[in-house]
Amino acid sequence: MRFRRIQLLAAVLLLPVATMAQNYISQNLDYYIQHAPFKMPVINEPVFKSETYNIKDYGAVGDGATLNTTAFEKAIAACSAAGGGTVIIPPGLWLTGPIELKSNINLHAENGALVIFSTDHSLYPILMPQGKTMSPIYGNGLENVALTGDGVYDGGGDTWRPLKKSKAAPELWNTLLKSDGSISNDGNTYWPTKQAMDGEEYLKNLKGKQGLTADDYLPARDFMRPTLVSINNSTNILIDGPTFKNAPMFTLNPRDCSNLIIRNVKINNEYYAQNSDGIDLSSCKNAIIYHCTVNAGDDGICMKSSSAKGKVTSDEALQNIIIADCIVYHAHGGFVIGSNTDGGMKNVYVTNCDFVNTDIGIRVKSSRGRGGLVHDIYIDHIYMRDILNEAILFSTYYEDAKKLENVAVNSLTPRFQDFIISNVYCNNARTAISITGLPEMAVNNIHFSDMVISAKTPVIATDAADITFNNVNILSPASTLITLTNAQNFTFNNLGYSKYTSTLVSAGGQKTTGIKILNTQIKDMPNSILITNGANKDAVSIGKP
Repeated sequence: MRFRRIQLLAAVLLLPVATMAQNYISQNLDYYIQHAPFKMPVINEPVFKSETYNIKDYGAVGDGATLNTTAFEKAIAACSAAGGGTVIIPPGLWLTGPIELKSNINLHAENGALVIFSTDHSLYPILMPQGKTMSPIYGNGLENVALTGDGVYDGGGDTWRPLKKSKAAPELWNTLLKSDGSISNDGNTYWPTKQAMDGEEYLKNLKGKQGLTADDYLPARDFMRPTLVSINNSTNILIDGPTFKNAPMFTLNPRDCSNLIIRNVKINNEYYAQNSDGIDLSSCKNAIIYHCTVNAGDDGICMKSSSAKGKVTSDEALQNIIIADCIVYHAHGGFVIGSNTDGGMKNVYVTNCDFVNTDIGIRVKSSRGRGGLVHDIYIDHIYMRDILNEAILFSTYYEDAKKLENVAVNSLTPRFQDFIISNVYCNNARTAISITGLPEMAVNNIHFSDMVISAKTPVIATDAADITFNNVNILSPASTLITLTNAQNFTFNNLGYSKYTSTLVSAGGQKTTGIKILNTQIKDMPNSILITNGANKDAVSIGKP
Protein backbone atom coordinates (compact mmCIF):
# COMPACT_ATOMS: atom_id res chain seq x y z
CA MET A 1 0.00 0.00 0.00
CA ARG A 2 2.84 2.35 0.82
CA PHE A 3 4.33 2.19 -2.68
CA ARG A 4 0.89 2.64 -4.24
CA ARG A 5 0.65 5.93 -2.39
CA ILE A 6 4.05 6.86 -3.81
CA GLN A 7 2.76 6.04 -7.31
CA LEU A 8 -0.27 8.25 -6.78
CA LEU A 9 2.00 11.01 -5.50
CA ALA A 10 4.18 10.56 -8.57
CA ALA A 11 1.16 10.87 -10.81
CA VAL A 12 0.20 14.13 -9.16
CA LEU A 13 3.70 15.54 -9.36
CA LEU A 14 4.02 14.44 -12.96
CA LEU A 15 1.02 16.54 -14.02
CA PRO A 16 3.04 19.72 -14.55
CA VAL A 17 5.79 17.61 -16.09
CA ALA A 18 3.28 16.07 -18.51
CA THR A 19 2.14 19.53 -19.51
CA MET A 20 5.73 20.50 -20.15
CA ALA A 21 6.38 17.26 -22.05
CA GLN A 22 3.42 17.94 -24.32
CA ASN A 23 5.28 20.96 -25.57
CA TYR A 24 8.05 18.62 -26.74
CA ILE A 25 6.36 16.98 -29.67
CA SER A 26 7.52 14.54 -32.28
CA GLN A 27 9.53 16.25 -34.99
CA ASN A 28 10.48 15.24 -38.49
CA LEU A 29 13.77 13.57 -39.20
CA ASP A 30 15.46 16.69 -40.53
CA TYR A 31 14.73 18.46 -37.25
CA TYR A 32 16.54 15.82 -35.20
CA ILE A 33 19.52 15.87 -37.54
CA GLN A 34 19.79 19.66 -37.37
CA HIS A 35 19.35 19.76 -33.58
CA ALA A 36 21.61 16.87 -32.65
CA PRO A 37 24.15 17.82 -29.95
CA PHE A 38 26.98 16.93 -32.34
CA LYS A 39 27.52 17.57 -36.04
CA MET A 40 25.55 14.81 -37.72
CA PRO A 41 26.68 14.03 -41.27
CA VAL A 42 24.08 14.24 -44.01
CA ILE A 43 22.56 10.83 -44.77
CA ASN A 44 21.02 10.62 -48.21
CA GLU A 45 18.45 7.93 -48.88
CA PRO A 46 19.43 5.48 -51.62
CA VAL A 47 17.91 6.18 -55.02
CA PHE A 48 16.83 3.37 -57.36
CA LYS A 49 16.01 3.05 -61.04
CA SER A 50 12.30 3.17 -61.85
CA GLU A 51 12.08 -0.37 -63.28
CA THR A 52 10.16 -2.94 -61.22
CA TYR A 53 10.42 -6.73 -61.10
CA ASN A 54 7.48 -8.65 -59.62
CA ILE A 55 8.42 -12.00 -58.10
CA LYS A 56 5.26 -13.53 -59.62
CA ASP A 57 6.74 -12.93 -63.04
CA TYR A 58 9.62 -15.21 -62.06
CA GLY A 59 7.47 -18.12 -60.92
CA ALA A 60 6.56 -17.18 -57.35
CA VAL A 61 3.30 -18.59 -56.01
CA GLY A 62 1.82 -16.97 -52.92
CA ASP A 63 -0.07 -19.94 -51.49
CA GLY A 64 2.07 -20.58 -48.38
CA ALA A 65 2.98 -24.05 -49.64
CA THR A 66 5.08 -23.46 -52.76
CA LEU A 67 8.76 -22.83 -52.04
CA ASN A 68 9.74 -19.57 -53.77
CA THR A 69 13.48 -19.39 -53.08
CA THR A 70 14.37 -19.70 -56.78
CA ALA A 71 11.77 -17.11 -57.82
CA PHE A 72 13.25 -14.58 -55.40
CA GLU A 73 16.75 -15.34 -56.68
CA LYS A 74 15.69 -14.90 -60.31
CA ALA A 75 13.86 -11.62 -59.70
CA ILE A 76 16.78 -10.15 -57.76
CA ALA A 77 19.30 -11.38 -60.33
CA ALA A 78 17.32 -9.86 -63.22
CA CYS A 79 16.99 -6.56 -61.40
CA SER A 80 20.70 -6.52 -60.58
CA ALA A 81 21.72 -7.40 -64.13
CA ALA A 82 19.71 -4.44 -65.44
CA GLY A 83 21.48 -2.02 -63.10
CA GLY A 84 18.99 -2.14 -60.25
CA GLY A 85 15.44 -1.12 -59.48
CA THR A 86 12.64 -2.42 -57.25
CA VAL A 87 11.75 -6.06 -56.67
CA ILE A 88 8.05 -6.25 -55.80
CA ILE A 89 6.60 -8.75 -53.32
CA PRO A 90 2.83 -8.45 -53.92
CA PRO A 91 0.08 -9.46 -51.45
CA GLY A 92 0.24 -13.19 -50.75
CA LEU A 93 1.71 -15.83 -48.48
CA TRP A 94 5.26 -16.36 -49.73
CA LEU A 95 7.20 -19.36 -48.44
CA THR A 96 10.91 -19.09 -49.14
CA GLY A 97 14.41 -19.98 -48.09
CA PRO A 98 17.02 -17.25 -47.49
CA ILE A 99 16.96 -14.10 -49.62
CA GLU A 100 20.31 -12.60 -50.59
CA LEU A 101 20.20 -8.87 -51.31
CA LYS A 102 22.24 -7.13 -53.99
CA SER A 103 23.40 -3.56 -54.55
CA ASN A 104 21.07 -0.98 -56.12
CA ILE A 105 17.95 -3.00 -55.31
CA ASN A 106 14.91 -2.07 -53.25
CA LEU A 107 13.07 -5.17 -52.01
CA HIS A 108 9.53 -3.85 -51.58
CA ALA A 109 6.96 -5.95 -49.71
CA GLU A 110 3.52 -4.52 -50.42
CA ASN A 111 0.75 -4.27 -47.87
CA GLY A 112 -0.71 -7.76 -47.60
CA ALA A 113 2.57 -9.53 -48.39
CA LEU A 114 3.54 -12.05 -45.72
CA VAL A 115 6.94 -13.66 -46.29
CA ILE A 116 7.43 -16.80 -44.22
CA PHE A 117 10.92 -18.24 -44.09
CA SER A 118 11.10 -21.99 -44.36
CA THR A 119 11.62 -24.05 -41.23
CA ASP A 120 13.71 -26.48 -43.27
CA HIS A 121 17.12 -25.54 -41.87
CA SER A 122 18.96 -27.36 -44.66
CA LEU A 123 18.05 -24.43 -46.92
CA TYR A 124 20.33 -22.12 -44.91
CA PRO A 125 23.96 -22.69 -45.95
CA ILE A 126 27.00 -22.23 -43.75
CA LEU A 127 28.86 -19.04 -44.70
CA MET A 128 32.63 -19.26 -44.79
CA PRO A 129 35.07 -18.20 -43.50
CA GLN A 130 32.78 -16.99 -40.70
CA GLY A 131 31.42 -20.45 -39.97
CA LYS A 132 27.90 -19.06 -39.45
CA THR A 133 24.44 -19.96 -40.67
CA MET A 134 23.14 -17.71 -43.45
CA SER A 135 20.44 -15.29 -42.34
CA PRO A 136 16.94 -15.36 -43.85
CA ILE A 137 17.65 -11.89 -45.27
CA TYR A 138 21.34 -11.42 -45.97
CA GLY A 139 23.62 -8.93 -47.68
CA ASN A 140 27.36 -8.27 -47.60
CA GLY A 141 29.49 -5.59 -49.22
CA LEU A 142 26.52 -3.76 -50.70
CA GLU A 143 25.84 -0.18 -51.76
CA ASN A 144 22.39 1.36 -52.21
CA VAL A 145 20.01 -1.26 -50.88
CA ALA A 146 16.57 -1.06 -49.27
CA LEU A 147 13.83 -3.08 -47.60
CA THR A 148 10.60 -1.12 -47.90
CA GLY A 149 6.82 -1.50 -47.86
CA ASP A 150 4.23 -2.49 -45.27
CA GLY A 151 4.68 -6.24 -45.66
CA VAL A 152 5.59 -8.73 -42.94
CA TYR A 153 8.60 -11.04 -42.64
CA ASP A 154 8.29 -14.08 -40.34
CA GLY A 155 11.68 -15.58 -39.53
CA GLY A 156 10.42 -18.99 -38.37
CA GLY A 157 12.42 -18.49 -35.21
CA ASP A 158 10.45 -20.87 -33.02
CA THR A 159 12.12 -23.78 -34.87
CA TRP A 160 15.57 -22.40 -34.00
CA ARG A 161 15.36 -20.89 -30.52
CA PRO A 162 15.83 -22.70 -27.21
CA LEU A 163 13.30 -21.84 -24.51
CA LYS A 164 13.95 -21.57 -20.82
CA LYS A 165 11.38 -23.22 -18.60
CA SER A 166 11.36 -20.12 -16.39
CA LYS A 167 10.08 -18.04 -19.32
CA ALA A 168 7.42 -20.45 -20.55
CA ALA A 169 3.82 -20.57 -19.45
CA PRO A 170 2.99 -24.03 -18.02
CA GLU A 171 0.69 -24.86 -20.93
CA LEU A 172 3.38 -23.98 -23.48
CA TRP A 173 6.04 -25.95 -21.60
CA ASN A 174 3.83 -29.03 -21.37
CA THR A 175 3.13 -28.83 -25.09
CA LEU A 176 6.85 -28.64 -25.86
CA LEU A 177 7.54 -31.69 -23.68
CA LYS A 178 5.32 -33.69 -26.03
CA SER A 179 7.09 -32.44 -29.16
CA ASP A 180 10.12 -33.85 -30.99
CA GLY A 181 12.57 -31.46 -29.31
CA SER A 182 15.15 -32.16 -26.61
CA ILE A 183 15.31 -31.14 -22.97
CA SER A 184 18.59 -30.23 -21.28
CA ASN A 185 19.96 -32.55 -18.61
CA ASP A 186 18.89 -30.17 -15.83
CA GLY A 187 15.37 -30.08 -17.24
CA ASN A 188 15.35 -26.29 -17.53
CA THR A 189 15.80 -25.66 -21.27
CA TYR A 190 13.90 -26.89 -24.32
CA TRP A 191 15.79 -27.22 -27.61
CA PRO A 192 13.94 -27.66 -30.92
CA THR A 193 16.42 -30.38 -31.98
CA LYS A 194 19.11 -32.50 -30.39
CA GLN A 195 21.57 -31.01 -32.89
CA ALA A 196 20.83 -27.58 -31.46
CA MET A 197 21.25 -28.82 -27.89
CA ASP A 198 24.61 -30.47 -28.63
CA GLY A 199 25.91 -27.72 -30.92
CA GLU A 200 27.78 -25.64 -28.36
CA GLU A 201 29.88 -28.59 -27.21
CA TYR A 202 30.51 -29.63 -30.82
CA LEU A 203 31.85 -26.15 -31.69
CA LYS A 204 34.19 -26.23 -28.70
CA ASN A 205 35.80 -29.30 -30.21
CA LEU A 206 36.27 -27.46 -33.54
CA LYS A 207 37.95 -24.47 -31.96
CA GLY A 208 41.56 -24.06 -33.01
CA LYS A 209 41.42 -26.58 -35.85
CA GLN A 210 42.84 -25.51 -39.21
CA GLY A 211 41.38 -25.91 -42.69
CA LEU A 212 37.76 -26.12 -41.59
CA THR A 213 35.09 -26.22 -44.28
CA ALA A 214 31.37 -25.50 -44.27
CA ASP A 215 30.71 -29.22 -43.93
CA ASP A 216 32.60 -29.25 -40.63
CA TYR A 217 30.07 -26.79 -39.19
CA LEU A 218 26.93 -28.52 -40.44
CA PRO A 219 26.37 -30.63 -37.29
CA ALA A 220 26.07 -27.36 -35.34
CA ARG A 221 23.84 -25.51 -37.82
CA ASP A 222 20.75 -25.69 -35.62
CA PHE A 223 22.73 -24.24 -32.72
CA MET A 224 24.16 -21.39 -34.82
CA ARG A 225 20.91 -19.46 -35.02
CA PRO A 226 20.94 -16.76 -37.71
CA THR A 227 19.95 -13.13 -37.35
CA LEU A 228 16.69 -12.47 -39.22
CA VAL A 229 18.15 -9.53 -41.20
CA SER A 230 21.93 -9.37 -41.48
CA ILE A 231 23.48 -6.64 -43.62
CA ASN A 232 27.25 -6.33 -43.30
CA ASN A 233 30.01 -4.06 -44.60
CA SER A 234 27.54 -1.99 -46.61
CA THR A 235 26.65 1.64 -47.19
CA ASN A 236 23.58 3.68 -48.16
CA ILE A 237 20.90 1.47 -46.64
CA LEU A 238 17.21 2.14 -46.09
CA ILE A 239 14.84 -0.07 -44.09
CA ASP A 240 11.45 1.63 -44.12
CA GLY A 241 8.06 0.19 -43.24
CA PRO A 242 8.17 -3.60 -42.85
CA THR A 243 7.24 -5.68 -39.83
CA PHE A 244 9.76 -8.31 -38.74
CA LYS A 245 8.67 -11.05 -36.37
CA ASN A 246 9.64 -14.41 -34.90
CA ALA A 247 13.40 -13.96 -35.28
CA PRO A 248 15.71 -16.95 -34.75
CA MET A 249 18.10 -14.67 -32.86
CA PHE A 250 18.64 -10.91 -33.31
CA THR A 251 16.09 -9.28 -35.60
CA LEU A 252 17.78 -6.37 -37.40
CA ASN A 253 21.56 -6.37 -37.11
CA PRO A 254 23.46 -4.12 -39.53
CA ARG A 255 27.16 -4.65 -38.90
CA ASP A 256 30.02 -2.40 -40.04
CA CYS A 257 27.61 -0.29 -42.09
CA SER A 258 27.44 3.43 -42.79
CA ASN A 259 24.79 5.85 -43.99
CA LEU A 260 21.86 3.86 -42.67
CA ILE A 261 18.21 4.80 -42.07
CA ILE A 262 15.84 2.48 -40.19
CA ARG A 263 12.40 4.10 -40.22
CA ASN A 264 8.78 3.10 -39.51
CA VAL A 265 9.83 -0.45 -38.72
CA LYS A 266 7.87 -2.77 -36.42
CA ILE A 267 9.56 -5.60 -34.49
CA ASN A 268 7.29 -8.25 -32.96
CA ASN A 269 9.01 -11.02 -31.00
CA GLU A 270 7.59 -12.92 -28.05
CA TYR A 271 8.88 -11.91 -24.62
CA TYR A 272 10.24 -15.44 -24.13
CA ALA A 273 12.11 -15.49 -27.48
CA GLN A 274 15.72 -16.17 -26.51
CA ASN A 275 18.24 -13.49 -27.66
CA SER A 276 15.65 -11.90 -29.95
CA ASP A 277 17.01 -8.35 -29.78
CA GLY A 278 14.98 -5.85 -31.77
CA ILE A 279 17.38 -3.46 -33.53
CA ASP A 280 21.12 -3.90 -32.96
CA LEU A 281 23.61 -1.58 -34.61
CA SER A 282 27.07 -3.19 -34.54
CA SER A 283 30.02 -0.92 -35.30
CA CYS A 284 27.93 1.35 -37.55
CA LYS A 285 28.50 4.98 -38.45
CA ASN A 286 26.09 7.70 -39.53
CA ALA A 287 22.81 5.93 -38.76
CA ILE A 288 19.27 6.92 -37.83
CA ILE A 289 16.57 4.86 -36.14
CA TYR A 290 13.33 6.78 -36.41
CA HIS A 291 9.68 6.13 -35.57
CA CYS A 292 10.10 2.41 -34.87
CA THR A 293 8.15 0.15 -32.51
CA VAL A 294 9.82 -2.81 -30.83
CA ASN A 295 8.63 -5.85 -28.88
CA ALA A 296 11.58 -8.10 -28.11
CA GLY A 297 12.63 -11.07 -26.04
CA ASP A 298 15.98 -9.41 -25.33
CA ASP A 299 17.28 -5.86 -25.74
CA GLY A 300 15.04 -3.44 -27.63
CA ILE A 301 17.29 -0.91 -29.42
CA CYS A 302 20.93 -1.70 -28.78
CA MET A 303 24.31 -0.23 -29.70
CA LYS A 304 27.27 -2.62 -29.97
CA SER A 305 30.84 -2.08 -31.14
CA SER A 306 33.75 -4.40 -31.62
CA SER A 307 37.03 -3.56 -33.26
CA ALA A 308 37.93 -5.58 -36.34
CA LYS A 309 40.49 -8.28 -35.62
CA GLY A 310 43.96 -7.13 -36.52
CA LYS A 311 42.76 -3.61 -37.29
CA VAL A 312 44.29 -0.85 -35.19
CA THR A 313 42.39 2.44 -35.24
CA SER A 314 41.81 5.39 -32.96
CA ASP A 315 38.39 5.99 -34.50
CA GLU A 316 35.35 4.75 -32.57
CA ALA A 317 33.71 1.85 -34.38
CA LEU A 318 30.20 3.15 -33.64
CA GLN A 319 29.47 6.85 -33.94
CA ASN A 320 27.02 9.47 -35.17
CA ILE A 321 23.76 7.74 -34.30
CA ILE A 322 20.31 9.31 -33.81
CA ILE A 323 17.40 7.38 -32.27
CA ALA A 324 14.14 9.34 -32.16
CA ASP A 325 10.39 8.89 -31.78
CA CYS A 326 10.61 5.18 -30.97
CA ILE A 327 8.53 2.97 -28.67
CA VAL A 328 9.86 -0.13 -26.95
CA TYR A 329 7.41 -2.39 -25.17
CA HIS A 330 8.60 -5.61 -23.57
CA ALA A 331 12.37 -5.99 -23.86
CA HIS A 332 15.34 -6.49 -21.55
CA GLY A 333 16.19 -2.84 -22.10
CA GLY A 334 14.56 0.05 -23.94
CA PHE A 335 17.74 1.77 -25.10
CA VAL A 336 20.87 -0.30 -24.54
CA ILE A 337 24.61 0.12 -24.90
CA GLY A 338 26.75 -3.03 -24.85
CA SER A 339 27.76 -5.41 -23.73
CA ASN A 340 30.41 -5.42 -26.48
CA THR A 341 31.93 -1.94 -26.43
CA ASP A 342 35.58 -2.73 -27.19
CA GLY A 343 35.43 -0.90 -30.53
CA GLY A 344 34.43 2.33 -28.78
CA MET A 345 31.39 4.57 -29.20
CA LYS A 346 30.73 8.28 -29.42
CA ASN A 347 28.06 10.72 -30.56
CA VAL A 348 24.84 8.86 -29.85
CA TYR A 349 21.63 10.88 -29.43
CA VAL A 350 18.43 9.29 -28.10
CA THR A 351 15.35 11.50 -27.88
CA ASN A 352 11.57 11.42 -27.53
CA CYS A 353 11.17 7.69 -26.89
CA ASP A 354 8.72 5.67 -24.79
CA PHE A 355 9.70 2.53 -22.87
CA VAL A 356 6.80 0.51 -21.45
CA ASN A 357 7.12 -2.72 -19.43
CA THR A 358 10.77 -3.20 -20.28
CA ASP A 359 13.03 -4.98 -17.78
CA ILE A 360 15.31 -1.91 -17.71
CA GLY A 361 14.74 1.49 -19.27
CA ILE A 362 18.16 2.92 -20.17
CA ARG A 363 20.71 0.09 -19.92
CA VAL A 364 24.47 0.66 -20.24
CA LYS A 365 26.43 -2.56 -19.72
CA SER A 366 29.81 -4.13 -20.24
CA SER A 367 32.49 -6.04 -18.34
CA ARG A 368 36.22 -6.54 -18.20
CA GLY A 369 37.49 -8.11 -21.40
CA ARG A 370 34.77 -6.70 -23.66
CA GLY A 371 34.90 -2.99 -22.82
CA GLY A 372 36.17 0.18 -24.45
CA LEU A 373 35.62 3.94 -24.35
CA VAL A 374 31.97 5.00 -24.63
CA HIS A 375 31.53 8.76 -24.47
CA ASP A 376 29.53 11.74 -25.67
CA ILE A 377 26.15 10.05 -25.27
CA TYR A 378 23.06 12.28 -25.12
CA ILE A 379 19.68 11.03 -23.92
CA ASP A 380 16.66 13.25 -23.38
CA HIS A 381 12.88 13.26 -23.28
CA ILE A 382 12.44 9.63 -22.34
CA TYR A 383 9.07 8.52 -20.93
CA MET A 384 8.83 5.22 -19.05
CA ARG A 385 6.12 3.23 -17.32
CA ASP A 386 6.23 0.00 -15.25
CA ILE A 387 9.94 -0.80 -15.53
CA LEU A 388 10.66 -4.17 -13.93
CA ASN A 389 14.13 -3.31 -12.63
CA GLU A 390 16.18 -0.13 -13.10
CA ALA A 391 14.92 2.95 -14.89
CA ILE A 392 18.58 3.85 -15.55
CA LEU A 393 21.44 1.36 -15.19
CA PHE A 394 25.20 1.59 -15.63
CA SER A 395 26.85 -1.77 -15.02
CA THR A 396 30.43 -2.91 -15.61
CA TYR A 397 29.74 -6.40 -14.25
CA TYR A 398 27.58 -7.76 -17.06
CA GLU A 399 26.75 -11.46 -16.79
CA ASP A 400 27.88 -11.56 -13.16
CA ALA A 401 31.53 -10.90 -13.91
CA LYS A 402 33.71 -11.41 -10.84
CA LYS A 403 34.19 -8.42 -8.56
CA LEU A 404 37.97 -8.37 -8.26
CA GLU A 405 40.31 -5.80 -6.75
CA ASN A 406 43.72 -4.65 -8.05
CA VAL A 407 42.99 -5.29 -11.71
CA ALA A 408 45.13 -3.35 -14.18
CA VAL A 409 43.43 -1.07 -16.71
CA ASN A 410 43.86 -2.20 -20.32
CA SER A 411 42.29 -1.57 -23.72
CA LEU A 412 39.33 -3.85 -22.86
CA THR A 413 38.44 -2.10 -19.61
CA PRO A 414 34.90 -0.63 -19.79
CA ARG A 415 35.00 3.19 -19.76
CA PHE A 416 31.66 4.97 -19.54
CA GLN A 417 31.99 8.75 -19.43
CA ASP A 418 30.48 12.00 -20.67
CA PHE A 419 26.79 11.08 -20.69
CA ILE A 420 24.19 13.84 -20.55
CA ILE A 421 20.77 12.48 -19.53
CA SER A 422 17.89 14.91 -19.12
CA ASN A 423 14.11 15.16 -19.12
CA VAL A 424 13.55 11.54 -18.10
CA TYR A 425 10.20 10.67 -16.53
CA CYS A 426 9.38 7.25 -15.14
CA ASN A 427 6.31 6.06 -13.29
CA ASN A 428 6.97 2.85 -11.35
CA ALA A 429 10.37 1.18 -11.47
CA ARG A 430 12.01 -1.16 -9.00
CA THR A 431 15.15 1.01 -8.87
CA ALA A 432 15.45 4.59 -10.08
CA ILE A 433 19.17 4.85 -10.89
CA SER A 434 21.96 2.31 -10.36
CA ILE A 435 25.60 3.01 -11.26
CA THR A 436 28.32 0.39 -10.77
CA GLY A 437 31.82 1.09 -12.00
CA LEU A 438 35.05 -0.80 -11.48
CA PRO A 439 37.59 -0.17 -8.70
CA GLU A 440 40.19 0.52 -11.40
CA MET A 441 37.85 2.54 -13.67
CA ALA A 442 34.97 4.53 -12.24
CA VAL A 443 31.92 5.39 -14.29
CA ASN A 444 32.48 9.14 -14.59
CA ASN A 445 31.19 12.44 -15.90
CA ILE A 446 27.54 11.48 -15.96
CA HIS A 447 25.08 14.37 -15.75
CA PHE A 448 21.42 13.94 -14.81
CA SER A 449 18.98 16.81 -14.96
CA ASP A 450 15.24 17.57 -14.96
CA MET A 451 13.95 14.15 -14.03
CA VAL A 452 11.06 12.63 -12.08
CA ILE A 453 11.24 8.92 -11.27
CA SER A 454 9.04 6.90 -8.92
CA ALA A 455 10.71 3.69 -7.75
CA LYS A 456 10.83 1.34 -4.79
CA THR A 457 14.61 1.72 -4.48
CA PRO A 458 15.98 5.21 -5.23
CA VAL A 459 19.66 5.82 -6.17
CA ILE A 460 22.66 3.51 -5.70
CA ALA A 461 26.19 4.27 -6.92
CA THR A 462 29.45 2.36 -6.45
CA ASP A 463 32.84 3.23 -7.95
CA ALA A 464 31.58 6.33 -9.71
CA ALA A 465 33.02 9.84 -9.99
CA ASP A 466 32.16 13.33 -11.19
CA ILE A 467 28.41 12.80 -11.29
CA THR A 468 25.87 15.63 -11.14
CA PHE A 469 22.16 15.59 -10.33
CA ASN A 470 20.34 18.82 -11.08
CA ASN A 471 16.62 19.20 -10.48
CA VAL A 472 16.09 15.47 -10.06
CA ASN A 473 13.03 14.26 -8.15
CA ILE A 474 13.09 10.67 -6.86
CA LEU A 475 9.85 9.47 -5.31
CA SER A 476 10.32 6.34 -3.24
CA PRO A 477 9.01 4.67 -0.07
CA ALA A 478 12.62 3.99 0.98
CA SER A 479 14.00 5.91 3.96
CA THR A 480 17.42 6.51 2.34
CA LEU A 481 17.40 8.41 -0.95
CA ILE A 482 21.00 8.00 -2.16
CA THR A 483 23.47 5.26 -1.23
CA LEU A 484 27.09 5.87 -2.25
CA THR A 485 30.08 3.54 -1.99
CA ASN A 486 33.55 4.66 -3.08
CA ALA A 487 32.08 7.66 -4.86
CA GLN A 488 33.97 10.87 -5.65
CA ASN A 489 32.82 14.33 -6.58
CA PHE A 490 29.06 13.99 -6.69
CA THR A 491 27.00 17.18 -6.78
CA PHE A 492 23.29 17.08 -5.94
CA ASN A 493 21.51 20.33 -6.69
CA ASN A 494 17.82 20.92 -5.98
CA LEU A 495 16.97 17.33 -5.16
CA GLY A 496 13.35 16.30 -4.73
CA TYR A 497 12.13 13.37 -2.65
CA SER A 498 9.07 11.88 -1.00
CA LYS A 499 7.82 12.35 2.55
CA TYR A 500 9.23 8.92 3.45
CA THR A 501 12.84 10.05 2.98
CA SER A 502 14.63 10.44 6.31
CA THR A 503 18.24 10.14 5.10
CA LEU A 504 19.30 12.06 2.04
CA VAL A 505 22.72 10.47 1.52
CA SER A 506 24.35 7.39 2.97
CA ALA A 507 28.06 7.57 2.11
CA GLY A 508 30.41 4.64 2.62
CA GLY A 509 33.81 3.42 1.49
CA GLN A 510 37.28 4.85 2.07
CA LYS A 511 37.41 6.40 -1.42
CA THR A 512 34.26 8.43 -0.94
CA THR A 513 34.95 12.16 -1.00
CA GLY A 514 33.71 15.44 -2.45
CA ILE A 515 29.96 14.83 -2.09
CA LYS A 516 28.04 18.13 -2.26
CA ILE A 517 24.37 18.78 -1.57
CA LEU A 518 23.16 22.17 -2.78
CA ASN A 519 19.83 23.99 -2.78
CA THR A 520 18.01 21.06 -1.21
CA GLN A 521 15.56 21.35 1.69
CA ILE A 522 16.66 19.17 4.63
CA LYS A 523 15.46 21.10 7.71
CA ASP A 524 12.90 18.41 8.60
CA MET A 525 15.46 15.65 8.17
CA PRO A 526 17.47 15.19 11.42
CA ASN A 527 19.51 12.27 9.99
CA SER A 528 20.04 13.77 6.57
CA ILE A 529 23.60 12.41 6.19
CA LEU A 530 24.82 8.97 7.22
CA ILE A 531 28.56 8.15 7.12
CA THR A 532 29.35 4.42 7.04
CA ASN A 533 31.97 1.80 6.18
CA GLY A 534 35.14 3.83 6.58
CA ALA A 535 34.11 7.02 4.78
CA ASN A 536 35.60 10.23 6.11
CA LYS A 537 33.19 12.26 8.23
CA ASP A 538 33.83 15.25 5.96
CA ALA A 539 33.05 13.34 2.76
CA VAL A 540 29.64 15.04 2.46
CA SER A 541 28.97 18.78 2.64
CA ILE A 542 25.65 20.61 2.62
CA GLY A 543 25.13 24.02 1.07
CA LYS A 544 22.34 26.44 1.79
CA PRO A 545 18.90 25.67 0.31
